[in-house]
Amino acid sequence: MKNKTKGFFDYEFRQEKLGTYKDPLQTLDGLIEWESFRTIIEGAFPEVDYSKGGRPPYDKLMLFKVLILQSYYNLSDHQTEFQIADRITFMRFLGIELYHSVPDSNTIRNFREVLTSTGVIDQAFVAFGQRLNDAGLILKEGSIHDATFVTAPRQRNSREENKLLKEDQTPSDWSDKKLSHKDVEAKWTKKNGQVYFGYKNHIKADIGSKLIIDFETTAAHVHDGEVFEELLSPLDSGKPIYGDSAYQSMDKEIMLKKNEIISQIHEKGARNHPLTEEQKKSNRLKSTIRAQVEHPFGWMHRNCKELMVKTIGIARATAKITLLNLVYNMHRATYLIKLQGRTMPI
Repeated sequence: MKNKTKGFFDYEFRQEKLGTYKDPLQTLDGLIEWESFRTIIEGAFPEVDYSKGGRPPYDKLMLFKVLILQSYYNLSDHQTEFQIADRITFMRFLGIELYHSVPDSNTIRNFREVLTSTGVIDQAFVAFGQRLNDAGLILKEGSIHDATFVTAPRQRNSREENKLLKEDQTPSDWSDKKLSHKDVEAKWTKKNGQVYFGYKNHIKADIGSKLIIDFETTAAHVHDGEVFEELLSPLDSGKPIYGDSAYQSMDKEIMLKKNEIISQIHEKGARNHPLTEEQKKSNRLKSTIRAQVEHPFGWMHRNCKELMVKTIGIARATAKITLLNLVYNMHRATYLIKLQGRTMPI
């Protein structure tokens, strides 16, 4: 290792060196118009007069970027605090220096709780979606529906307790303290021989841009087709909608036809009525478009290693999933912006 004398500008030199590397956070910071979120975020908090004393609070927009950072790398609150203090690229993204204090895990958690209870995280997703639309990044050539599991920490309950929970009942001997540590809204399910516990992220992706237009969070046991209609809108009229065979049913086909939506949902065979060669060929052609929906899910699994929410209840799980979908859209938008040669933030 080459050694040199410690200097006054070592930190600045290290930052300059980091600037020569491809840092996704620097790209994200430069191509997203963060100030556009400020009004929505600050509206969730009451105005406080600090002229008479009290420690000034952290900048609300900076804390929102902390949640973005946390979701981007799938970090716990404690890990987020540590990584911000440890990594120069994280500090640069947040606009803080070594002499600034780092928000602790309690501050991060409490800030997210306020945004969750006031619905601000959902408002931020919708607002950014409108900006994507205004920028022409959403192509509006049709959409793709699909869902993926987002697991939760598995509960250690007795068979009798699990039976009651499956019937949406709470064991009578559970204290309020114990109940606060039990996620009674997450559910078990089984798919392809694998058992899951937690929730589902049902998304509607734009064909071509692969951006998430809309989504719905449910417990893991809810069938994909049950939330299909909730994700439809009048803007789908006259456009194709793709989905795998889980969305196939006669009722849905009638509903789509009634709303002048072009069904490109995979056909499925039945006992004693297998798919014909023509139907199989049609499904393969549909798959060339439908496979685009694997892009957002692939990015999420690649970045997060495991899609998991370590929270209690569907409200907090939904907030975490909303942030994940928002972060994906931000990441995808920066790619599309650079692809088009734009320089203006969105």
